[in-house]
Amino acid sequence: MATEHLSPALRTPASSRPYARARPGYGKRTAPDQRAPHATDFVLMPERERYIAGYVDRLPDGAAMDIKSLAKHLPLYGQMAVSSALKALGVAGHLRRVRCLAGEGDQVRWVSRTYWSRTARDNEWWDAFLTTEGSHLTPEEATPAPPPADADSEAPVQATPLNATASPAAPPEPTAHPAPAAPAPAPPVAPAQRTQATPPVAASPAYLTLAQLGRKDTRLALSASDCRALEPLAAAWFTRGVDADYLTQALTAGLPAQVGSPVGLVRRRLTDKLPPQVASSPAPVTAVTPGRRLLAECTECGRPGSPEALPDGLCRPCRSNPPEAHATPPAERDVHALVEQLRDLTRLP
Repeated sequence: MATEHLSPALRTPASSRPYARARPGYGKRTAPDQRAPHATDFVLMPERERYIAGYVDRLPDGAAMDIKSLAKHLPLYGQMAVSSALKALGVAGHLRRVRCLAGEGDQVRWVSRTYWSRTARDNEWWDAFLTTEGSHLTPEEATPAPPPADADSEAPVQATPLNATASPAAPPEPTAHPAPAAPAPAPPVAPAQRTQATPPVAASPAYLTLAQLGRKDTRLALSASDCRALEPLAAAWFTRGVDADYLTQALTAGLPAQVGSPVGLVRRRLTDKLPPQVASSPAPVTAVTPGRRLLAECTECGRPGSPEALPDGLCRPCRSNPPEAHATPPAERDVHALVEQLRDLTRLP
């Protein structure tokens, strides 16, 4: 009789907890110089803050740190509880919210980041870290330029029929008894051409715009000589910041039903409708200086400011509203006197 050996089934490994990924440039950033994870981390904090801090600490860099995304993946607490817990963690020195200017040149944008530290830091450490972090660009903000081509390296030239014929051929080996070569007949001399082909000259934008008028409206069809005669007048429009579409619209708008002389009408409009000379305006000054690329945010209301102006990650209005201020009971009121006043108001005509 066979003996049946019973053994417990292998436990299925727990899958990693899902998390929301933030857009590139946003999300969680881990602060440097932290101690290794330990079982006693956040042990002195309340249960809610300890639970949320443990979840945030396990999130990788780039994970979404907004309240809505965290509350979606934390089944025990809602958005209000998560918001209060993040505020408490910021006061304890574990996180700071910042607003960073990312990009270069005209392609810049403000991104929101949350710096997280497993080790609790004081305000002086956070101020020094955020000031240093804002003085240089992160790898995401710097756009690497394509590597320059090496001028000294050349690609090997492959032997093709074209360069094989162009390369000089090896001289033939001399024969033992060279035979006298017969004189070759002279090739017939072709008569010289009277006209030589000249390369076409690139037309100016003014000339091309005038040449296209006939295709926009047949009533303004101009010849090649007409375009050359009107080219200086049209070029004056381009020197005043006008493009081809603007010039075409000004010349073709409100045409009469019959145009007897297109060249005369175009000349008159080029002279009478010449736009004014606009002085070049200076480049606008951006509100953000190049040195200030990072602003701290209030953990409670999101108000931006310098790191030193937001101690504990909170602005002054959020720090000046303690929760115990709302615990004071309202003053007692004389209910009977209030009812008598309401009755008197109802008796008035």
